[in-house]
Parts: sequence; structure tokens; C-alpha cells
Amino acid sequence: MEIGAVRTEPPASCALRVAVDAPLWGTFDYLHVAELVPGTLVRVPFGRQRHIGVVLGDARPRDGLRPIEAVIDALAPLGADWVALLEFTAGYYQRPLGELMAAALPTWLRTQRAAAVDARLQRSGARALAWSAADPDALRAALPSRAVALRRLADALAAPTPLRAEQARSLHPRAPSLLRDWAARGWVHARPACAPAARAGAAPALLDAQRAALDAVQASSGFAPFLLFGVTGSGKTEVYLQLAAQALARQPRAQVLVLTPEINLTPQLLQRFAERFPGERLAVLHSGLAEAERFDHWAAAHSGQARIVLGTRLAVLASLPQLALVLVDEEHDASYKQQEGARYSARDLAVWRARQRGVAVVLGSATPSLESWRAAARGRYRLLELPARAAGALPAVRLADAARDTALRSGALLGTALREALAQRLARGEQSLLFLNRRGYAPVLRCPDCGWLSDCPHCDAHLVYHRTDRSLRCHHCGHRTAVPRACPDCGSLDLQPLGRGTQRVEEALAEAFPAARIARIDADTARRKGAAQDGFARVHAGDVDILVGTQMVTKGHDFQRVTLVAALNPDSGLFSHDPRAPERLFAQLMQAAGRAGRAAVGGSVPEMLVQTAYPQHPLYAALAAHDYRRFAADELRERERAGMPPFSHQALLRAEHARAEQVEVFLARAGELAADAPAGVVVYPPVPAALARVAGVHRQQMLVEASARGALQAFVRRWRAALAELAAPRVRWAIDVDPTDY
Repeated sequence: MEIGAVRTEPPASCALRVAVDAPLWGTFDYLHVAELVPGTLVRVPFGRQRHIGVVLGDARPRDGLRPIEAVIDALAPLGADWVALLEFTAGYYQRPLGELMAAALPTWLRTQRAAAVDARLQRSGARALAWSAADPDALRAALPSRAVALRRLADALAAPTPLRAEQARSLHPRAPSLLRDWAARGWVHARPACAPAARAGAAPALLDAQRAALDAVQASSGFAPFLLFGVTGSGKTEVYLQLAAQALARQPRAQVLVLTPEINLTPQLLQRFAERFPGERLAVLHSGLAEAERFDHWAAAHSGQARIVLGTRLAVLASLPQLALVLVDEEHDASYKQQEGARYSARDLAVWRARQRGVAVVLGSATPSLESWRAAARGRYRLLELPARAAGALPAVRLADAARDTALRSGALLGTALREALAQRLARGEQSLLFLNRRGYAPVLRCPDCGWLSDCPHCDAHLVYHRTDRSLRCHHCGHRTAVPRACPDCGSLDLQPLGRGTQRVEEALAEAFPAARIARIDADTARRKGAAQDGFARVHAGDVDILVGTQMVTKGHDFQRVTLVAALNPDSGLFSHDPRAPERLFAQLMQAAGRAGRAAVGGSVPEMLVQTAYPQHPLYAALAAHDYRRFAADELRERERAGMPPFSHQALLRAEHARAEQVEVFLARAGELAADAPAGVVVYPPVPAALARVAGVHRQQMLVEASARGALQAFVRRWRAALAELAAPRVRWAIDVDPTDY
């Protein structure tokens, strides 16, 4: 039957394989009246509900298949590259493909009808499909001679300027379905339409090392991974900006993906890019956006209108049809590893996407992950170095020995050396930053008479004392209760806070320096949307003398007037059960030190002061010398001796249930299924998780280790399929590949 002719017989249906937005293994087959290209978004019946799905390809026709109910034709197909990305991610991280879809697609899109999506795209301007005739002669020859409207549409497609989807609809009411049909026949093709390139803002002159890094990336072709190793304040962001400018200038429709580890870092990075590229549309993707707003940004990236896409780890799963460059800032940060649901590593997927598209990827950090550092040492990544600050000077590191400091020996929060250093900065009108990675007033409330501790009734953790509202809160399950008037066990009225948190430090500072302007930024003060940014804005404006905070104040912020940074009691990271704890501690302290001395302030010498009971520890010696190479060499030597990553490859089977015995039975059977593990793969006995009970749920895990990644993947794939057959009702389990949290 000719295209455009009136159908007189029922159309033949074809079977399509569809990944459904549901946390179930496998894909599902449906019927449709015409073929659909892979990546097409559809709405399908699923049980008694309706779900969004993505077409993966053709399926074997058979009886009993249900039809696809609607095609989301307002959006271009997601493309074979995006489908391949999700299939790889699902396979490597051992997660259902539908679960990955739920993480990758905006929730708003997954809950709306096609008409609502179409209307939203019209209002937001994100609909930017452009269609062109791949074979104009074949298209015209297939059309009925009297089909005037169809021929008008075909002529518009053959014009030099690509035809936008909304223009096509004005030429023919059935344009969306016709265009899909013609695309399946190879007569037309869709592509993202984007605005003309805007002139970039003025760029500052580069240092020699920055220029060398820029030239190296620019001279590369195809897939090229780079590790940009630069001290804090060395101008890595400027290198990112100029690399992005080059990529956008080389290709008129190119897109650049910029990843940053945390939400509170996106505003300042977005501001830098917006100032440099005032005419470009920027898309921002992170979990802090309202659902409809996130859809608007996602659609702008998918359509190609947004040529710069900036976001946290979920942005790595965005649809980017013209991806030309990938930039990963603070690549070492643990936040790039998703810790719930689909536990993917955004950093590693960024490298995979760059390989898939044959483009450059730049991983930047002052303290690279040991995996990336070793990859550079082995030649898998090319190392680019920025050894000096672009402005200012690196701070001198001073270790305050808790055993020799009179104030610290007596239990004070602020040692003598720190109080003196703070007083000097206040006298000179300079800013100071105090870093303590524990929020609240005190980690626990204690009865000195009977030893009672404020334990959480639902978790194997203490309730943290928050003095501002006199509450006890669990930072794991959210349980909250009022502070008791007396000890629940013995009735003593002498309950005492044990340990220290940011609230207690803030109080101690107010007592020691009553005239100082003190601000605290942590998860408690940043609960309200925009509160953290308001706090940082006050610091940048000079309205704060002393800033107290958790690790969120130590990353990426360009504080121009901070000349003193102090780390309070960081020693717990030296002796943790977690083998990655020293690496994280060193990165935290180096990043914290980097907030001081980023600009010359009245000739003052920037300083970092660490209050520690172990000043002779090798980690602190490397910190004092700003010597990441020494730390990395020592830590890699220890990792190699212990057979830990990056010298081995690991996966964790995590299981949880309200009853501990159910978990034990499940893991015992899992161990039996793993008894035939091949040579080179070691399956360790189950052990409790670091926090064995959370919100009343008991948690245990089994570690699998292999010398080769392929051997681990092959075993875990078979093991996971066997585990799925176990009759273990209500036991929740998942496999975490390349775990970073033990």
C-alpha cells in the first residue's frame, strides 16, 4: 500500500522488544502497527497499570502480545547510543534495565500522558526535532500523485533547512506518525535542532601548564582519556572552560557534558559557564530540581538545544545525541558512586561514554582516586599536570599535637594554637574556616552514673544530640525524639553530651570570640532549598569571619579571603575498618587546605592547622608537604600487599530483612551456590554490614574478589541468575559491583 493512501484492511502488526520502567529483570514484547526505531519512547499496558517504555528492537511475533498504547512522538527517539549505554550499565552493575531507565528518565516524563509531554515541550521551547529527507527522490516517488498535503510535507523535508517537528505538524496533522514511518523506511532522518553558536566571553591568559594541558587535549583524536592533576587553585576550571569553547567551536551542534560531585557545587560552576557562554542554553541536571523543571532541562539536552549539560552523577545517564567532550571535576569524589538502587559509578560511565562516542574525557582532581592514578601510571590515561596555583599560595600545614596542647588535653574543642591563629585572623579582618565532619552538637548523650547512651531504637547507631531544638536525632533512619529530662535507666539528672559536632564548635567559637561573625553550614542548616547557597554568598561577600562546616564547605569553593583552615579531630579516618578511609581522609584534608590562600590578602601567609593526636602519621607528613605522590605511593603499596582494588576487582552481595535469621539463611544458600566459583574468584563468608541494623532492618553482606575483571563479571552474572531463583520471600538483596562503601 502506498504511503498516504487510505487503508481498507487492518494493518499488519509487528512485535517489538520494550524495556519497561519497572524494577524487573528482562524485557517485554508488545505489538505495534508499524516498526519503531530503537530508543522510541512508548506507553504500554503493564498488568493493570500503564508504564513508560523504551523500544529496544524487533521481537518474535507470537500470540497473546498486548499492543503499545501510545508513542511519545513529541520527543525524538533516544537513539541507539543511549540504549547501548543503559544496556551496558545494567549488565555491568547487575541491575534490571527498567531500574536504570527509572534513574535516567525524569520522573515527570514517566508519569505523564503523551499530550501533556507535547504541551510542556511547546511551552518550554525544548521541542527541537529537525527532520530532513535522506532520499528526497525515493520519498516523492512513493507518494500518491494527488496527495497534496503529503507532497507539501515532502518538499519541506527536502529543503536546505531542516524541518522542525512543530512545523511538520502544521503541514500535515499526521506528521509525527508519518515521519516515524518514513524514518523506518530510510527516507527521512531526525536530528536535534540547535540555536546558532554564541560568541564566548573573554577568556583570561593561561599559564604555561594550563596551555600545555589545553593543547594536549585539543591535539587528540578519537577516544582520549586524560587525568588533569592540578593542585587546588591551579586553574582546572579555566581549562574546562576553554576546552568546552574549543569543542563547541569545532562542531556547530556539539554538546559538552560537565560533571560535578555535589549539588551545592553546581551554582558556582554554572555561573562560570554562563558568564563565559552567555548565548548558549545550559541544562542543569541534579536531584534537587523540581520534577517538571528537571524534565525541561533533560528535554533541552535530549533535543540538542542545550549544548552544555552540567550536573551531578545522574547527568551521566542523560540523552546527549551530539556529545563531543566529557569533563569530570573532582573525579576522586565518592559522591560519583550511587549508593542506593542502581549502584553505578558516574565517573566510570563518563569514561565509557567517551569511549563509545570516540571523544576526549578529562578527569580533574588535586587528589585523584587511586584507580585513576594507577591508570595514568600504566599509560591507560594521559597525565596532565598543573603544579602551581594560578593565584595566591598554597597554605603552610601545621600539626597541633593534642598531647602537648594544654587546652586540648583538658578536653577543649579549640586548642591554644588554633585560638591564637583565629585571633590573629580576626584582628587582620581575614576569614577562617573550621572543618569538622560531624553535624549536630554531640554524637551521643551519656549518663555518667549508669553508662546509658542515647541509642537509636531502630538502628545500631547513637542518636545525635542537637542543642538548637533540644532533640535527639538518628542521622540514618530519621528517628527523632526530645531530650529526656532524666536518664531513662537510673533517673540521674546529670546527662552529658559526649563528643563534638558542628553545633558545639559554633558555640565554643561564640564564647571565645563574641564579636566575631560566625556561620555554620552543614546538612542541618542547608535543609531549606537555597540555604547553603545563601550561606556561601555571605562568605564570599565578606559578611562572615569564621565559617564552621562539614565536608560540604571544603570542596570546590573559591573563597578569596580565607587565610586559615583548621581540621578538628580528623584522626578517626586513620583507623577505620574501611580500606578506603585513608584515601578519603587525605582527599578531604587536601581539599580543605585548598580553600586557604587562593588570593593574596594583605601579605598574610595562608595556613592549615590540624588538631591531631597522631602528628607523626605518614598521612599527615604527606599532607604537610602537599605531596600527593608520596601518599599515593604509600597507599598503593599497602593496597597491593592486601590484594585490594585497584589490584583486584570486587563485588558485594548485600542482603537485608527485618529478621536477622532470614538474612543468614539466604546468605548461607548464596554461599552454597557460590561453592563452584572458578579459580581466581574468591567468595568470602557473610559478615554484618558496617551499620548492621538501619530502620529496624538487619543487613549483612558477602564479598567476592577476583584478580581479573572479566572473571568477576562472568561469575557474578551466573551467580545473580541463580540467586534470583532462590525462594527467599521478603529478603531484599542486590549485588554492588566495584563497591566503595563497605
